[in-house]
Amino acid sequence: MPTITLPDGSRRNYPKPLTIAEIAADIGPGLAKSALAGRVNGRLVDTSFRLERDASVAIITDRDPEGLEILRHSTAHLLAQAVKELFPEAQVTIGPVIENGFYYDFAYSRGFTEDDLQAIEKRMHEISKRDYPVERTVMPREEAIRFFREQGEEYKAQIIEAIPVEEEVSLYRQGDFVDLCRGPHVPNTGKLKVFKLMKVAGAYWRGDSKNEMLARIYGTAWPDKKALTAYLHRLEEAEKRDHRKLGRRLDLFHTQEEAPGMVFWHDRGWRVYQQIVHYIRALLREHGYLEVHTPQMVDRSLWEKSGHWDKFHDEMFITESEKRLYAVKPMNCPCHVQIYNQGLKSYRDLPLRMAEFGSCHRNEPSGTLHGLMRLRHFVQDDAHIFCTENQIQAEVSAFIDLLYHVYADFGFKDIIVKLSTRPVNRVGSDEIWTKAEHALEHALNAKGLAWNLQPGEGAFYGPKIDFSLKDCLERIWQCGTIQVDFSMPGRLGASYIAEDGSKQVPVMLHRAILGSLERFIGILIEEYAGAFPAWLAPVQAVILTITDQQQEYARKIEKTLKKQGLRVESDLRNEKIGFKIREHTIQRIPYLLVVGQREALDGTLAVRTRKGEDMGAMTPEAFTKMLTKEIAGRGVNILEE
Repeated sequence: MPTITLPDGSRRNYPKPLTIAEIAADIGPGLAKSALAGRVNGRLVDTSFRLERDASVAIITDRDPEGLEILRHSTAHLLAQAVKELFPEAQVTIGPVIENGFYYDFAYSRGFTEDDLQAIEKRMHEISKRDYPVERTVMPREEAIRFFREQGEEYKAQIIEAIPVEEEVSLYRQGDFVDLCRGPHVPNTGKLKVFKLMKVAGAYWRGDSKNEMLARIYGTAWPDKKALTAYLHRLEEAEKRDHRKLGRRLDLFHTQEEAPGMVFWHDRGWRVYQQIVHYIRALLREHGYLEVHTPQMVDRSLWEKSGHWDKFHDEMFITESEKRLYAVKPMNCPCHVQIYNQGLKSYRDLPLRMAEFGSCHRNEPSGTLHGLMRLRHFVQDDAHIFCTENQIQAEVSAFIDLLYHVYADFGFKDIIVKLSTRPVNRVGSDEIWTKAEHALEHALNAKGLAWNLQPGEGAFYGPKIDFSLKDCLERIWQCGTIQVDFSMPGRLGASYIAEDGSKQVPVMLHRAILGSLERFIGILIEEYAGAFPAWLAPVQAVILTITDQQQEYARKIEKTLKKQGLRVESDLRNEKIGFKIREHTIQRIPYLLVVGQREALDGTLAVRTRKGEDMGAMTPEAFTKMLTKEIAGRGVNILEE
């Protein structure tokens, strides 16, 4: 006679064992219709799962994050079934859920075309309408291997062979199609109605370039048509805002094959880059950071002492000189400890905050490189804080204040915060870990911040807080972090004299706000659709002459505004004013200053915004005052398209 405890704390008693589906039906017909799965004592299960004893139970629908993931995973199986019906010779391999959708890899020598995708999607809808029940069975390991080999599914057999012996092998059947999966899955294919296949790509079996190339089909699935339509609209917007396209169109930067994963910054792009550096540099000085600069290449021995050689050797660029191996630095932390170690330190010197716009190189696989978002060479707004254990909380609190101030200045208000705690494999005593975790948690709570816990996801040397931005298209970008490190300072010989005269090892806080500057600029380009707010814009205003007669006046005004520190250019071409306005609007220039005969005589400017707003006539002094105030306020002026 199981007793079921529901999420609201209420309890229901049943005279005999029953399934999740039966519990949902007992609660109400609406819930029975929308149930996709269940959560029993924290574990996700199918609706067919039978409860024999007391348990805490939640019914999962497509409104739950887990429900949406189950919906997408089940749609991946629907895709595989459709492919097998249309292309029986194709072998199925793996089909996981990814952000906003799913994919499935197939071994199919011919590959798939766009026409194939349309046919596959049509067949998926047909299978959905058949409303096959989705049934889970457990099969002995060797029997399952034999079953798939008899079906000609060699890849599935290999996957089962790699499953640990102690794990059960579960299969899911829908109609004549059987797939290997842990589950859970939707109760029937009729639940899968809103989906779209997106594209075909290539992928290596098990992600290894030494293995055979597979055909990967990407898709997306949603609870309803409205959500799918919204997602497709976001994709269209993302395409318009693609930082690689805007980078070329706005003459900001480019990349090329001769330097894969590295950026050629053009004048306008470098202006944006430098504005961000100057902005962060000023804040760091204000908050007591020392700015340092460390070597680009360091002997292998330092990376071995720090532990990076064993963990990151494959990602390092290595060079040799005079029979010594050097690594081009992939990170800055070990070098900062070397500066800390110069001279005896006392507890009175702590906290010591050390910052560097550190140039890093990482040997990322060429297939992962993506514009400014994934590079082999990048610069971090990196800093390390050397402090005592008792100073951790105060330093974390001050960092959080600084981080939120910076994000607000760039126009980001929606920040996702995650606290990652001790992993299984770690260094340091439980006492120190508890103190560090409590310090981070208390700092977050003291700020009144909402945060999510990620148990076991901390670094091996200490817990951390990660800060992610949600942009205007609801994409998540992990940028900021603060990590507590009890390991590296001791490994590299860092110490200080405590108040009682004893020699102690400082705690090292690794922290970044923007992360990679290049990646952050890529995020900004897409967030602003290339229309940088005036304080960041590479060109803040352009002076447009109506006729050649205003050239002298335009040059005079340009010189005057530049003396005020504004980034101004003149367009003196013998073109129609309408053409000039359109061209510079497309270039996302915040202000267009039109000068004709009247303005030249009156000593004024006809001011327009890139949105087309006519601000009327202003004197150069009035315009300077207005723009200077806007720059000082960091007002985000995103182009509305």
